Amino acid sequence: MARNGEGRARGIAARAGGWSVRHRWAAVGVWVLFVVVATVLGSAAGRVDVSDGDQLGGETGRAAKIVESAGIDEPAGETVLVQSRDGRLAATAPEFRTAVADVVRAVEGTGAVTHVRSPYAAGQGTVSRDGRTALVRFDMRGDPDTAADRVEPVLDAVAGVAARHDALRIEEIGGASMGRTFDDAFGDDFRRAEYSAVPVALGILLIAFGALVAALLPVALAVTAIVATTGLMGLVSHLQPMSETADSVMLLVGLAVGVDYCLFYLRREREERLKGHDARTALEIAAATSGRAVVVSGVTVCVAMAGMLFTGLAEFQAMGLASLIVVAVAMVGSVTVLPALLSLLGERVEKGRVPFLNRTGRRRAASGRSAEGGSTDGGSRFWSRVLTVVLARPAVSVGVAVVALLAVAAPALGMKTQNLTLDQEFGDSLPIVKTYDRVNEAFPGGSDPARVVVRADDITAPGVRSAIDAFRTRAVRSGASRGPVAVTVHAREDVAFIDVPLVGGSDQDRAERSLALLRDEVRPATLGAVDGVEAPVTGQVAGSKDFNDQIVGSVVPVFVFVVVFAFLLMLLSFRSLTIALTSIALNLLSVGAAYGILVAVFQNGWGASLVGAEGVGAIISWLPLFLFVILFGLSMDYHVFVVSRIKEARLQGRGNLEAIRHGVVTTAGVVTSAAVIMVAVFAIFGTLSMQSFKQMGVGLAAAVLIDATVIRGVLLPAVMALLGERNWYLPRVLHRLPDLSHEEAVPRPVAAPRDGHRGEEELRV
Repeated sequence: MARNGEGRARGIAARAGGWSVRHRWAAVGVWVLFVVVATVLGSAAGRVDVSDGDQLGGETGRAAKIVESAGIDEPAGETVLVQSRDGRLAATAPEFRTAVADVVRAVEGTGAVTHVRSPYAAGQGTVSRDGRTALVRFDMRGDPDTAADRVEPVLDAVAGVAARHDALRIEEIGGASMGRTFDDAFGDDFRRAEYSAVPVALGILLIAFGALVAALLPVALAVTAIVATTGLMGLVSHLQPMSETADSVMLLVGLAVGVDYCLFYLRREREERLKGHDARTALEIAAATSGRAVVVSGVTVCVAMAGMLFTGLAEFQAMGLASLIVVAVAMVGSVTVLPALLSLLGERVEKGRVPFLNRTGRRRAASGRSAEGGSTDGGSRFWSRVLTVVLARPAVSVGVAVVALLAVAAPALGMKTQNLTLDQEFGDSLPIVKTYDRVNEAFPGGSDPARVVVRADDITAPGVRSAIDAFRTRAVRSGASRGPVAVTVHAREDVAFIDVPLVGGSDQDRAERSLALLRDEVRPATLGAVDGVEAPVTGQVAGSKDFNDQIVGSVVPVFVFVVVFAFLLMLLSFRSLTIALTSIALNLLSVGAAYGILVAVFQNGWGASLVGAEGVGAIISWLPLFLFVILFGLSMDYHVFVVSRIKEARLQGRGNLEAIRHGVVTTAGVVTSAAVIMVAVFAIFGTLSMQSFKQMGVGLAAAVLIDATVIRGVLLPAVMALLGERNWYLPRVLHRLPDLSHEEAVPRPVAAPRDGHRGEEELRV
């Protein structure tokens, strides 16, 4: 391990920074080559996305695997609702029959559909019990995955029929039409949110630094890290399939940590130069301090993201792995290429200065210089005043902050999670949602029936056929369904589908009770009695239940993994049992407060209109676990950075309260800038129309805001003030643990070699 002139071990960040500055063009070239190679290889290898069979375990996953292994490529099904507007016109009326015939002719005339079924055909059962609603069903031709791109002519044809029959409500719904409608309504909205994240971050950095070049560096690092990770995801997808959701999460996390890490490093280098240090010394100090904090934070965030791998859910595993990769890439870039770029730019990092921006910070830093080249604390005047109050009465501050956070977190005790229904997700903003409700009202469960996927050695065997008939009869007799129960046999593949509309329809609780009847009573008594028959039950309701069950089952292992490994990393990095314990406790408080805000706003509807949301009565089922992992990881950014600065001040000989004040006040500017960027980026996603993304955006933004203010600005310094020297307590029995702290004095600058390839602003490591 490398050592400086005072004999202390030098950390990996300081050594990486030193190498990069000595070989700055090589460092930049290697980074550019890495990004290009990762992108090219990822593109060449192609990408494997999560399939239906990979999505879930349980019965839903087994059913998907049976369909995939049988090679059955089901077409995208569509339905046209034909309904009397005033309830007076019956399905048997001539005008009603004419409208149905017109629908059949119109959709067949597009040439884009096949297998059109009239409600009047024998065995269809698609006329409602009250005789006022009928369904015309058909399949889209071609690849079902691209059906949404080809459904527009069919939608136009149905709309033309509807325009000729004023007395009837004629509306189309199905996977293709819903996909097309949602993409038209929200696709551009979502893409704009992703694209606007970078300009928003750049604008905030420009305000924070007051110089265009300095503001561009963090964004450039984050963007190149995201580009490289996109290529790496293509390669990794052959081992762990990826998804579009993983892409979006990777972009969010990559932008957040990429900007944060670069911001920490750049702000410290800038600060040291403003104190009077020459450029090479400023870089050396930044590498040994902020660089180390970036490494500790990055490893901790990676560990947190790895927690998603324990869910057993392919979507979560893809998100976790993608986030882990982008954090690792951004961390490596921050401690390697960034020092090289800063060395190359020198004072040019201040180019593109914006008038009137950041002058106060420069004057304050300049006025803090001492005759010996040192400085006073400087930093944020606002947080300096806050710290004066907090450190004067730390016990009161802890009590007030904890009570406030617990009060905010209290609504989380009543959290209810579920997969949101269409009306919960989109409200009444889209006509197709109303169509969905009308179909469910007329045919309970008909729009999203349960599907039993039956596989047998011989699907046409008399015993199997008899069991299927018995299942159809008993499903209705048990009260789980009112019918019609439809059977589709794929004899060549020895597979059959039994579609069962569930009593309860869009009422999730009632529908789940009907599902339980099918799984626990009807199936064992019929299909379960035949040897060699496998019959998992899938469908929207079943998928939602299986997903929730799997999420609930993964909470404990994910929680234990993330908390235990984060604790160990903090313990080894700071050599303090107290710091490790308090970091976990404070992060849990932050997550709890975020949960409370989510429940209050989106479940209870308190102040929902302020964020353009609605109280939908539930939190989307995947969000609590997702938020825990993401927030626990991102919160460590601030915690590691602030505590590292406090410990640095202690090693310089400052007293406990003085070190706390110095650490918090001098990091307040960078933590505030980083938090504002994160809150702004996450808040963009809170503006989307889909309730699930609103919940994600608001939850992340609220948690980061609480973490950067109440937690790091009040609770952390107050707790550390109360603990005093016990902050750095490490039991004797733990002294044998590996030492990852790498504390080191700032090395003295030495003359740089002049070989025509290296400038004067180099440092020796």
